[in-house]
Amino acid sequence: MRKLGTRVIEEDKLKEQRIKRITVLGILAGLIFASIFLLITKKLIVAIILAILIPILLFVYFYFLVQLKKYRRVKKMEEVFPDFLQLMSSNLRAGITIDKSMLLSVREEFDPLDKEINKTGREIATGKSMETALFSMAKRIGSEKIQKTILLIISGMRAGGNLATLLEQTATNMRESNFIEKKAASNVLMYVIFIFVAVAVGAPALFALSTILVQTLSTLLAGIPEVESAAVPFTLSKISVSIEFITYFSLTFIIVIDVLAALVLGLVNKGEEKEGLKYLVPILIISITVFFAIKILLSGVMAGLFK
Repeated sequence: MRKLGTRVIEEDKLKEQRIKRITVLGILAGLIFASIFLLITKKLIVAIILAILIPILLFVYFYFLVQLKKYRRVKKMEEVFPDFLQLMSSNLRAGITIDKSMLLSVREEFDPLDKEINKTGREIATGKSMETALFSMAKRIGSEKIQKTILLIISGMRAGGNLATLLEQTATNMRESNFIEKKAASNVLMYVIFIFVAVAVGAPALFALSTILVQTLSTLLAGIPEVESAAVPFTLSKISVSIEFITYFSLTFIIVIDVLAALVLGLVNKGEEKEGLKYLVPILIISITVFFAIKILLSGVMAGLFK
């Protein structure tokens, strides 16, 4: 118990240190980017907004990164859990006790599940009931699928069923469930590709086109003299919206769309929004690159046409 308490305290200290580092890194990054932007553009208000926004974005990014790491850890344990149940069932059929069969079922390739199994096996060996130990393991892992499986095993044990047969059947059902999930993910691959291309290429191209359209119209209308005549049913006046505003507006919406699209990709492909966070950085890089590339290309073309 003392070792467990010391380990918890050490983990809390590491979390506090990590949060402090992220906070300091975000503040420094915000100040550096804001200072560079201020020196280049001489716009104080935008620089202040960047100094506030960048630390917040970095903190949110690292938070989701940690959550994604936890989610992948749980998924890895869910994949190897049927193999663990199968080995434990074989050990029980060989006449080995429950606690020893659990410890003997541990394999290095089960990492990180092997650590949880070792801990649960030691708890059972030291006098803790199997139900309580399994409940504790399910709570530590944080997987809804494993928790339901353990509840099913405990219900079978309470009903007086053969534990070895129960574990073997549960392992088979979990493998079938994992296979169905992978098959469903492969069926929606075309939807994932379509969403990725539409968000990373299509949307930035349209925003770049609209920006160039406003810029061209502003240039054309600026050279047209204002004519006041009752015979003309309409008048052409100068566009009051600046190109800079349109550019910032487009970039803001591109980033928002990219974040939402990444979450949708995770939901469609893996059934969890968090899984889509791995697509966020590639989508942002591609979409912003496409936006500026098409903007520069169209600017050159339009400049050549209206010389």
